[in-house]
Amino acid sequence: MKEIKNIIFDMGRVLLKFDPYVSLNTYCENEEDKALIYRELFEGPEWIMGDEGKITNGQRYELVKERVPERLHRALKLVVENWDMCMEPVENAQEFYALVKEKGYHTFVLSNACNHFYGYFPKHYDLESFDGVVVSSDVKMIKPNPAIYEYILKKYNLNPRECLFIDDVKANVEAAKAAGIKGFLFRNNYEELKDLLNL
Repeated sequence: MKEIKNIIFDMGRVLLKFDPYVSLNTYCENEEDKALIYRELFEGPEWIMGDEGKITNGQRYELVKERVPERLHRALKLVVENWDMCMEPVENAQEFYALVKEKGYHTFVLSNACNHFYGYFPKHYDLESFDGVVVSSDVKMIKPNPAIYEYILKKYNLNPRECLFIDDVKANVEAAKAAGIKGFLFRNNYEELKDLLNL
C-alpha cells in the first residue's frame, strides 16, 4: 500500500483492550448481578449517550441506578467510575504504532468514546505523538455516521485515498470505505497489517 500516508486507528479493541467484565468481576458478587449491571450500563442507552457527548461518564450512574436494585447501587457506581481498569494495550499495538511512526506514517485516532477518554488513553499512548485525534463525544457524532469520517478528513485536510482506517467493527469499516477511505477489519492481527503495509 505505497499510496497510504495516514493511518487512522479506532481505539477500543484496536489500541486498547475493552472488557467490561474486568470491572464487573471486581465489584460484583455473583453472575446474576454482573449480568444485570452489564445489561443496564453497557447495553443501556446511557452508554451511547456518553459516546455522543450528551452526558458525561459520571452522569451515567444517576440515570442507570433508576433501573438497578438499591442493593447494587454501590457496585454500579464503582463500575461506572472504574470500568476503564480494563483499558490496557492490545497485544502488539504499541509496537505496531511505534513502527508506523518510525516509518513516517501520519497517525490519527477516530474513536467512539465518552469524555473519560482523556483520563485513560494518555496513560498508554502519548496524545501529542498523534497527528490528530477525533473523539465522538467532542464532536457529538459517532461511527458509523458518515459525517464523522468527513469531519476527520476535513479537519486534518486528508486525502481519503491516502488513508487506512483500522476498526474492529465491520459497520464502521464499511462506512469508512463509503467515504473513500481504505478499511481494515481488525481481529488482533497486527502481523497481517504489517504485511499489508510492507513493514
